[in-house]
Amino acid sequence: MNEAKTEPAPPTITEWKLPSSRKVGMISLIVTETALFSIFVVAYVFYIGKSLNPPYPRQILEWPILASIALLSSSGTIVFAEKALHKNSRGGFHFWWLATIILGAVFLGYTAHEWYEFIYHHHFTLATNVFGSTFYSLVGLHASHVIVGLVLLSTVFILSLTGKVKKEHHEHVEMISWYWHFVDAIWIVVFTVVYIISYYA
Repeated sequence: MNEAKTEPAPPTITEWKLPSSRKVGMISLIVTETALFSIFVVAYVFYIGKSLNPPYPRQILEWPILASIALLSSSGTIVFAEKALHKNSRGGFHFWWLATIILGAVFLGYTAHEWYEFIYHHHFTLATNVFGSTFYSLVGLHASHVIVGLVLLSTVFILSLTGKVKKEHHEHVEMISWYWHFVDAIWIVVFTVVYIISYYA
């Protein structure tokens, strides 16, 4: 008796799709911004110890430990916010998203206070010495990115309160999250270079 031959199943063809334009755009932005920060970091490192007049880093810098904890913790809260939105939990999303905004604002408030102390109590400005020029340029560049991030976070929060941010907008929220993680990662580099390396140089 002849056995029936079983025809092999045709291979499954997975339709190729273009990558998300939002993700490609954000990756491109992060790569570009990384290159920009790299230039400023290299310049800062190159001029460490080359100031001819005080104040020097060791004389005025205080390590922003609490501010750093606040900023780095915000990477965790924004992840929780993303997960809450994915689960369609509006209350959870609002809570964690607002927590991210508050932590970012705490960090920015510390930076503003630090600059106030430097400028009005120590008379330490951009024009004081090489350290002043590189410090304000690098830390100021990072602070400007934190401001942009807070504007984006606040805009999403306000839209969410009016019901315009829903589960289907998850990718939009994710892109802002990517940007915020980038800002946090850059701070680790800035903190290491400005507050640790130059302090002991």
